[in-house]
Amino acid sequence: MVAKSRPKPPTQADVARAAGVSRTTVSYVLSNDESVAISAETRERVRDVMRALDYTPNRAAQRLRTQKTFTIAGIIEDITNPFHPALERGIQDVAEKHGYDLIMYNTDADAAKERKALDAALRNRVDGVIGSFAAIGMDDFAPLLAAETPMVWLTGQAPPRSIDGLDVVYVDNVRAAHAAVAYLVGKGHGRIAMLAGHGHPQQDRLIGYRQALKDHSLTFRDDYVQGERFSIDEGRRAMRVLLGLEPRPTGVFGASDLLAVGAILAIKEAGLRIPEDIAIVGFDNILVAEVVSPALTSIAQNQAALGHRCGELLFERIRGLAPDEGRAVEMPFELVIRDSA
Repeated sequence: MVAKSRPKPPTQADVARAAGVSRTTVSYVLSNDESVAISAETRERVRDVMRALDYTPNRAAQRLRTQKTFTIAGIIEDITNPFHPALERGIQDVAEKHGYDLIMYNTDADAAKERKALDAALRNRVDGVIGSFAAIGMDDFAPLLAAETPMVWLTGQAPPRSIDGLDVVYVDNVRAAHAAVAYLVGKGHGRIAMLAGHGHPQQDRLIGYRQALKDHSLTFRDDYVQGERFSIDEGRRAMRVLLGLEPRPTGVFGASDLLAVGAILAIKEAGLRIPEDIAIVGFDNILVAEVVSPALTSIAQNQAALGHRCGELLFERIRGLAPDEGRAVEMPFELVIRDSA
């Protein structure tokens, strides 16, 4: 019995012939290069032909021709933190639009792991990097930028300076934390504690907390700041410490929703009421903020929009549509008021 040979997969030339365009036009459509004057009708016709022929781009050939890997890297502190999935989804949506794959690195907010992830991205010759870092900063990005690898840094404050090839997307964590604490002050609270985390986000949110206390003539107490990492267990433990203080705080600002949820559990275990005895405001507005009881007042950052904006900036730079100097883009935050405060 003679085995039947498999049909030859369609090529880019086949797509071009069926769509009545050049192979160059097909290439531009594949790369989603909107800087080239190709009509929307032509782009859609080419995509229709690709679908009809079940055409899959030959990545190996594309890499040889363009010297690109068609891969970007995303670096995050903690993949188990519910803050990150929507952020990653926003990045991935943009990557897929441009025909790129996304590799994610988890660093556990450890400086050595963050540098290792950057080294891995450099070794793998990714076409761009989007990173959120808890322990390292701009000086550590030098090897990647020296290799002319575009990068977007997602952080909690405006950068101290501009660096060519490095774009920064940030939510002003100092101002956001200030707004959360000011809300508690407006509700009549004069003894406000903070549940703390780690790394750059923690530092910025602590500054905002302290500034808000100062602006409202409230005293800062070292023992009113408890916590070491962003987790529910840590929030529970730290809140128990706060409940043992005299006088105990009447308002609590959690530097993350995970910490705030842990605090809610500890307060309930102590037989106290929320917000009547102790009011709580969190940070991040993750899904659990809506479903915990009482529902958590929280600072919303809109993680999907953050990821999408990071992706847009990165691909503008990959495609040569960005200025040489680094850009800084501030994204909005919102205080979402619920039952906990």
